Formats: sequence, structure tokens, C-alpha cells
Amino acid sequence: MPDNRRVNQPRVTEKKAGRARPAGAPAGPATREPVFRSGFACLVGRPNVGKSTLTNALVGAKVAITSNRPQTTRRVIRGIVHRPDAQLVIVDTPGLHRPRTLLGERLDSLVRSTLTEVDVIGFCVPAPDEVGPGDKYLAKELAAVKDTPVVAVVTKTDEASPERVAGQLLAVSELGDWADVVPVSAVGGFQLDVLADVLVSHLPEGPPLYPDGELTDEPEQIMVAELIREAALEGVRDELPHSIAVLVEEMGPRPGQPDLIDVHAELYVERQSQKAIVIGTQGARLKEVGTRARRQIEALLGARIYLDLHVRIAKDWQRNPKYLRRLGFYD
Repeated sequence: MPDNRRVNQPRVTEKKAGRARPAGAPAGPATREPVFRSGFACLVGRPNVGKSTLTNALVGAKVAITSNRPQTTRRVIRGIVHRPDAQLVIVDTPGLHRPRTLLGERLDSLVRSTLTEVDVIGFCVPAPDEVGPGDKYLAKELAAVKDTPVVAVVTKTDEASPERVAGQLLAVSELGDWADVVPVSAVGGFQLDVLADVLVSHLPEGPPLYPDGELTDEPEQIMVAELIREAALEGVRDELPHSIAVLVEEMGPRPGQPDLIDVHAELYVERQSQKAIVIGTQGARLKEVGTRARRQIEALLGARIYLDLHVRIAKDWQRNPKYLRRLGFYD
């Protein structure tokens, strides 16, 4: 596991006894009783930098789907971290990129509007990858966000050597004037507590925003649709992920069997050839998707599930305002 104490950077936050603080900063005496803080932290970055995995790790439960496919996240997902001293609401956003479709434009707009509504921003850059044009572009965008602190988060440190992590910390530090720089591993749990401390330190004082124990404010039907889409993304060809959307048409307890929930959902693709890929030979692949998704949905809802899946063609839905509205991607 990489050790950020090897890095001689004053803004890199390392783990100390007690509250996290920038390395090298004086501790200072406590001047008043601890206060409760609550607010929103938005995780941003180019596609596939580990934002959703980090969100789930901080919350301690699966509230956002993950995939090795870029641009898996299409909605703003809120995960709630409950602590004795704070309530931190993590806002996971789609990856910022230069949009090529109407869907891309709407997702881009969604991210930008979110940046203006949170208390602190976490700018995620993966440790294994060289800092690229997308990271530099986003760093410039974040520099224009006034009055909101930005914490640079070097993710996926478990996939890089200590030397590589140290070099990435330096490279990320040079991208902007960040409030803090924190290396983490969502998979290994490295410095998750430090990152949470740093994000909480930028929240305003205030009471909890959500009831105790609530992990997300995402409607159950949306979460079920996302779990089905996550299952559908496994093992598909490169051109398919962006073309798959899922809509839960109906969900509820079966009459006379309250312990069984019926879920009827439709998977949308853009072309007949894509439909054939999703269904597979004699429906084998769609059956695999249903089995994988049902396990996840049963874990989410804590009940037995009957899952009914159908594949529909919605030609060029990513560019069609009518289909986008039907699928929940509004202006």
C-alpha cells in the first residue's frame, strides 16, 4: 500500500493522530467544543476515474453502479455518510467530457449545475494514468468555480507503485491551487477516513439533512433500473454501453404474495444489431443479465424478486428529446 508520507508536499494530506490536516501544518490548540457539520461534497473527474467506487466506499454501501466502461454514471447520485460529528452527502456525477450527443450535453449541463450547489468539490484523478488533456481541461473549469473549495483526490492508488503515486501527487498539485491533495484507494480502504475528514472540514455547521440510517435519496425504481443496466454492461462490446438504457415500467408486491416483488423493466438499445447482442443466442445473454441483476436487486430491497426483462429498439435515443424525456434525462 502506498505511503503518502514519502511525498514532500505541504498540501498533501496525511493521516495524523486525531483530525486530518495538511502535512506540516501546526496542530494548534482547541478553542471551542466540537460542532456538528452537514453539507454536500461533489465528486467530479473525467469518465472512469473511480468516482462511483469511491462514493460506495465512503458511504459503506452500494448506492452507485460501477463498471470498467467509461461514462457508466448518467445521473447525480447522492450517498449519505453518517458520523457522530457530521453528515456528509457525497454527490457522484457523470464524467465531464466533450459531449457528442444530446444526452452528453444534458449530462454535461447536469454536472456543471451541481458544481454551483455544493459545499466542497472532490476532483478525482487516477494514480495509474498520466495527467492528460481531460484532467487539465477539468482543472481549468474548476478554477473558474469561485467560493467553493476543491480537494484534489488521487484515486486507485492500489493500482500504482508508491513511486508512481508520489509522482502523481506532484503532477496533480501543479494543476491548480487546491485546498488539499489526498491519495486514496476505494478498493483497499487506504485513507478513506482521511478523505472524509478533509471533506467534512469544509462543510458548514448545521443539523443533519437526512434521517439517521438513510444511505441515499435515490428512488428505489431508479436504483433498480441502474442495477439492471450495470448487469447489462458486463461483457458487452465496446460500442454498446452508451446505447443501453433501462426503464422500470412497473414494480410492486405481487397480489397475495407480499414477500415477492414483481419488477417489469425494458432495456433500450438503438439498433436491431444491438438488440441481438443483448439478447444473445436463444436468449442466453439476457437470461444472464436477469440472474445477475436479480441478485443485486434482492440485496437492495431485502425481498424475493421476479424480474421480467424486455429489449426494445429506440432509434438514436441519445439524440432524441422525446426518448430522453421518457428515460428521465430532462432539459
